[in-house]
Amino acid sequence: MKPASLIRQTLDLIVAIPLFAVTPVIRPWHTRWGASPTEVGSAMPGDDLFPRAQFQATRAITIDAAPNEVWPWLVQVGFGRAGFYSYDLLDSLGHQSAERIVPELQTLSVGDWVPMSPTVTATTAFKVDSFDPAAWLLWRKPDSTWSWRLDPAGQRTRLVTRIRVVYDWHKPAAALLSVFLIEVGDFAMMRRMLKGIRRRAETQTTRVA
Repeated sequence: MKPASLIRQTLDLIVAIPLFAVTPVIRPWHTRWGASPTEVGSAMPGDDLFPRAQFQATRAITIDAAPNEVWPWLVQVGFGRAGFYSYDLLDSLGHQSAERIVPELQTLSVGDWVPMSPTVTATTAFKVDSFDPAAWLLWRKPDSTWSWRLDPAGQRTRLVTRIRVVYDWHKPAAALLSVFLIEVGDFAMMRRMLKGIRRRAETQTTRVA
């Protein structure tokens, strides 16, 4: 990693520390950040898989690009792939998230891994559960789902995402780690990711135009 990149990423994290710190306090607000009441109340792919999920968050953002222009940025997400467009120092060990659509990462199949870390297992990585190209995408782990919906809004896209998590207290150590990662880290990372996708998709659309 280049020193300049390390410094920039470190400064980004320092600026975000207050947001991480207050996330548990603002839970009722951040679990519906950017989403309308209709979007919060609407069904999303995977809702039925974990009916007793203790955590659910629905967030959304408007992107000045069509759904088919936003979709490729989701397809290539993952550690060791295009990254997460968020705080790279945390979720990609400093490897910078892609600033372009990577053709070799655009093949998507049910069962594909979506790595969250260097170690890829059923508990550390999501798998592609199901999808409809440029419409919706569902990732799944044994204790959680992460779904995406791309709703057309004229020439724009309402990108809606929902995370649902079950804390398995039969495994206390794993459950405590999940609580910390979700209740403290999820919102800041997700907010940054949505904004990162928006910036990239809109920049790509402008460049093509």
